[in-house]
Amino acid sequence: MILAGLGLFIAITQYSCQSKAEKRVEQIPQDTIVPVKQPVLKYGLPVDSFNIEFGKVKNNQYLSQILNDRGVSMVTIDKIARKSRSVFDVRKIKSGENYAIFSSLDSLPEAKYFVYENSPVDYTIFELTDTLGIYQGKKKVETVLRTAQGEVETSLWNTMIDNSLDPMLALELSDIFAWTIDFFAVQQGDRFRVIYDELYVDSVSIGIGEIYAVQFDHYGEENYAFLFDQDGRLDYFDENGKSLRKAFLKAPLQFSRISSRFSNSRMHPVLRIRRPHHGVDYAAPKGTPVMSIGDGTVVARGYQKSGGGNYLKVKHNSVYTTTYMHLSGFAKGITTGTRVKQGQVIGYVGATGLATGPHLDFRVAKNGSYVDPLKVKAPPVEPVKEENMERYVVLKDSMLNELNKIEWQEPILADSK
Repeated sequence: MILAGLGLFIAITQYSCQSKAEKRVEQIPQDTIVPVKQPVLKYGLPVDSFNIEFGKVKNNQYLSQILNDRGVSMVTIDKIARKSRSVFDVRKIKSGENYAIFSSLDSLPEAKYFVYENSPVDYTIFELTDTLGIYQGKKKVETVLRTAQGEVETSLWNTMIDNSLDPMLALELSDIFAWTIDFFAVQQGDRFRVIYDELYVDSVSIGIGEIYAVQFDHYGEENYAFLFDQDGRLDYFDENGKSLRKAFLKAPLQFSRISSRFSNSRMHPVLRIRRPHHGVDYAAPKGTPVMSIGDGTVVARGYQKSGGGNYLKVKHNSVYTTTYMHLSGFAKGITTGTRVKQGQVIGYVGATGLATGPHLDFRVAKNGSYVDPLKVKAPPVEPVKEENMERYVVLKDSMLNELNKIEWQEPILADSK
């Protein structure tokens, strides 16, 4: 009886408190509750506070022309150009890039900010007010996990296009399997499955992010690549934990010094004019042995009349090719089509062609474009370490399971679209 009475008391008390609380809520005037409106931002600037004009830099158009047409004085433009040098050199503004001008909402609009998009992600803001501030920012990049598959009919590049994939994915795959698959020999019927990130800015795809797992069937043989973090470095390994990459030699010879570095504008020592030098010159005595920095095939041997003298070109895989110039002669048995091993002597230092003294002009091309040989990273060749193998197997099995979920589809023919 006491318990029943106590329960009834508690119920009545709760109801009474609830009723009072509801009455207090009802007494709050509705017009005092003001919703907070979040401003819409573009490049970190409030859109509603300005008139915004978007445009693209035209051919031979400079910052001065763009801003002066919007009423910005040449004195102000000159101050901006000088003040911005430590942040962004306005002379590097390129045609075709996007820009935006934020102007006041007055009846006679006044330009307040100029925003130049250095890339799809990076931008530079120029304040056109008294402060003349210049600062850089980045757009938010969205990462979307994707899966894709395709079967080659004509080329890997066209396969990407036919399957509405970013064609750059073809280059990424050729880089991953550079030492395993000759992508110049990809044939009809080869196929791939891949798990990767695609990057978006403002809902527009800007490229490929990390590639986590790939299956590439070439001549009926399955080739796998799994991205794994070993000792703080990401690299690709096959299903058995072996590295997919091989290292290059740091240099193709024993040299005394580097006499000239990679440059897009070097004063030529013989011609006395400025022109690109897309290689590294190693000064060394005449006759010093020159070695191939990696396994490959000699694809050119001869005399380059344009200045290179005796030269050799070695194709290492579908990504990398190296060139060795100004040679005094070639090693015995080195002809076009010869297979060479890493460290094998292929020629000898000389001064043939346009050269002031004996040296080796050494060049590296990646996907057909010259790159600085001193900045080519020699990837590790060691397999997954024993202490990391258990963790690798877990990751590999998980990724392999996800790859197997991607169903193979009939190839899309270009003329059937």
